Amino acid sequence: MYDDERIDDLQYKNLKLIQKEKTFSFGVDAVLLANFTDVSKGDHVLDIGTGTGIIPILLAGKTEADKIVGLEIQLDMVEMAERSILLNNLSNRVKVIHGDVKKAEDYLDVAGFDVVVTNPPYVKKESGIKNANASLSLARHEITCTLEDVIKVSSRLLKMHGQFAMVHRPQRLVDIIYLLRYYCLEPKYIRFVHPAPYKKANLVLIKAIKGGRSQLNMMEPLYVYDEKGNYSDEINIIYQKSSNNLGS
Repeated sequence: MYDDERIDDLQYKNLKLIQKEKTFSFGVDAVLLANFTDVSKGDHVLDIGTGTGIIPILLAGKTEADKIVGLEIQLDMVEMAERSILLNNLSNRVKVIHGDVKKAEDYLDVAGFDVVVTNPPYVKKESGIKNANASLSLARHEITCTLEDVIKVSSRLLKMHGQFAMVHRPQRLVDIIYLLRYYCLEPKYIRFVHPAPYKKANLVLIKAIKGGRSQLNMMEPLYVYDEKGNYSDEINIIYQKSSNNLGS
């Protein structure tokens, strides 16, 4: 491990993740997405824009997926994720590929995955103030790929009736639904995530089925904190901890 790195305990099945102090670190959105995604025994799963590999590592611990692949364009993130995979003894089930999502078909099989999951950059390329840290900018802004790139490629790589799951910002929901339908991914479940009761949603979780029939289900809202400022019961269940042990 390098001097600017740390090992974070994921507090689940003794899983750990190597992260750098000054680059993009995973947040609650990645944890919620891993919990939201339906993965069956024997599934082949792809995580687009895997970063440090948090979602593949969590899914390996939570599910009986046969193979989980992470795709990441930043080489230093790929190298870090590979070391986390070794640290958790998951090399037989999890691997990370260095590559551009727009060229994903060069190294991944068309219709080769049962599930595609993604926590993509939230901010349009021309919007917002970019961070001086290149790694943070790539993680947050559509610099190397757009929302349409991610959805288009996901549809190509999914098997018919495979599942697509994503976390994003509610402000992009119209774009998301339009693009999903355009690329034959039928939205099935939407869940808004709120920081606390009476606070507006700042995340949206969405599941779609390739070639599915039209029927959209609005799920109950998820609150990260309760009215007293503590983690909500559901968040505690997701993290599988008591509220007394869950850090902030």
